[in-house]
Amino acid sequence: MIRQISAIFDTRSLGYQSTLVAMRFAADDLERGAAMINQHPGVSHNYRRNHEFNLWFTLATPPGGNIDATLQRLHELSGALVTRKLQTLKLFKIGVKLDMTGLKDITRQEDPDYTGIQRDLALASPLSDMDVRVIRAVQDDIPLVSHPFAECAASQELSEPELFAGMADLQRRGHLRRVAAILHHRRAGYAANAMAVWAVPEARAEELGRQMAEFAAVSHCYQRPVYEDWRFNLFSMIHGRKVGDCERVVEAIRDATGIDDYAVLYSTKEYKKTRVRYFTRELEEWEAANGLRPAIAAAG
Repeated sequence: MIRQISAIFDTRSLGYQSTLVAMRFAADDLERGAAMINQHPGVSHNYRRNHEFNLWFTLATPPGGNIDATLQRLHELSGALVTRKLQTLKLFKIGVKLDMTGLKDITRQEDPDYTGIQRDLALASPLSDMDVRVIRAVQDDIPLVSHPFAECAASQELSEPELFAGMADLQRRGHLRRVAAILHHRRAGYAANAMAVWAVPEARAEELGRQMAEFAAVSHCYQRPVYEDWRFNLFSMIHGRKVGDCERVVEAIRDATGIDDYAVLYSTKEYKKTRVRYFTRELEEWEAANGLRPAIAAAG
């Protein structure tokens, strides 16, 4: 039921570029295209959804990389008919917290834990070499041993107190969101994954985004760009035990905001779900192999 126990960092605040991407494939090409997209080590989530834009994934590129060039290359390699970059314009909330008790009202509201305020704070605080060592030490699945953090610390030639002090500092500055157990949602009983998207007046986007983020069942809430074939600018991710749960939350948001121009996209297949590994060679090696940066010399 538990997918991973690890530290969870804010990708953007670490100097990485990231974006949500929507692609449209011909039905016969979707599986092959999804498999090609999965090969990029900066793709952490990749889903088929019930929409004409039928493939949705998150993409991260390393400091010094070019996310637009990477996305163009993925478009070419995958054979997508249309690709839309849907980067974050404003972050209102990020953080999945599933109610495993089943006792709470799914439409309840609460203050978000991590918002654009924490991200802006982190962006103003550049990373040190010590920060990078701490991130490398705890970004992977914590080992199942009696003193896991001592083992994590030793991997970067740190003491356990040094590691804890570094983690606390990264959390205080907004780079480290939390240390948590990440669940396999479906195995944990959360079978429905809805992406509710809303077309709201630009002048009210921030007001309504903050209002939507207060719903506990909303795990992610962002403002994103619009295109001629995509008019929805607010995105709210909702997890429910069944489709009806998600629909109840969507209806509650609609009633609270008065916005009735929306769509609900459900994931119908998970192609990939993992965490991006930071400050490793994987992303740079992919870029070098695809002509987006000079070849990387082998480690001596």
